[in-house]
Amino acid sequence: MNRRNFLAAGLAGGTALTSLSGSAFAAEESAPPAAKPFKLKYAPSIDMFRQLAGDDMVDRIRFMHDQGFGAVFDNGLMNKPADQQEKIVTLLNELKMDLGPFVGYANFGEESFVLPPKDMKDKIQENTAQWIETHKRTGAKWVLVVPGRYNQRLEWDYQTANVVENLKYCTEACQKAGLVIVLEPLNPHDHPGLFLTKMPQAYQICQAVDNPSCKIVNDLYHQQITEGNLIPNIDRCWSRIGAFHIGDNPGRKEPGTGEINYKNIFMHLNKKGYEGVLCCEHGLSQKGKDGEVAFIEAYRAADNFSI
Repeated sequence: MNRRNFLAAGLAGGTALTSLSGSAFAAEESAPPAAKPFKLKYAPSIDMFRQLAGDDMVDRIRFMHDQGFGAVFDNGLMNKPADQQEKIVTLLNELKMDLGPFVGYANFGEESFVLPPKDMKDKIQENTAQWIETHKRTGAKWVLVVPGRYNQRLEWDYQTANVVENLKYCTEACQKAGLVIVLEPLNPHDHPGLFLTKMPQAYQICQAVDNPSCKIVNDLYHQQITEGNLIPNIDRCWSRIGAFHIGDNPGRKEPGTGEINYKNIFMHLNKKGYEGVLCCEHGLSQKGKDGEVAFIEAYRAADNFSI
């Protein structure tokens, strides 16, 4: 039995994997069935499970699939070589797995979208063309955008108007290509000085842009710090949410390690019929293989709700 299939059987049957010795992985037996798929499309990072599945990207993605995960995400997808991008998407298509948002623009150190469109035109055209090229090559549906820092000298409403106008250009081009921009509000404690911090603010901008290719990635870790009220904000912004990021608070580790009731949130999303991706954008509460096993068990526990 190989390690991937052994783990799949163990998790499906509730086996305590942390107690298994290395010799168990080498046992030669017939391959057991894979783990039951999760109810929602939780998406581990493409770099997750190096301890359990190895350094080969293909082995890691297959391992995720065997554990029941229906998606992966890769923030750095756009900067990977074209042949590697194609390799990823070919495998995901084979396994019928989704690909979460890739990062298109997230420069936390500069003012950008808050500046007048005439000052940003060339840069935005260049960035948007690169996003669309990545989308065409990989089929990725969402590109993540953080609109940069705010300007301390310009009135806030002027900055908001500039962000809206700059996004109108981006979304018009992306809509034609079939790509959706997802704006990410980030908390001001971890990332001070950024323009976009709250869900209502992101919703207001999306409404003003008024394009189906302008949506929000709701990072529940960030929003628990900034404003809380997670489920009501999900409902109020529902028409503009394109994807989710997961991470518990404090610590930004797997569900169950902090104060967020992820089981209730996942159940709520399931009841609303959410079929998109939830990117597991967090660290591990334990090191090594134990940490990766705890990651899987945390999602099994949070996904254990009645439909």
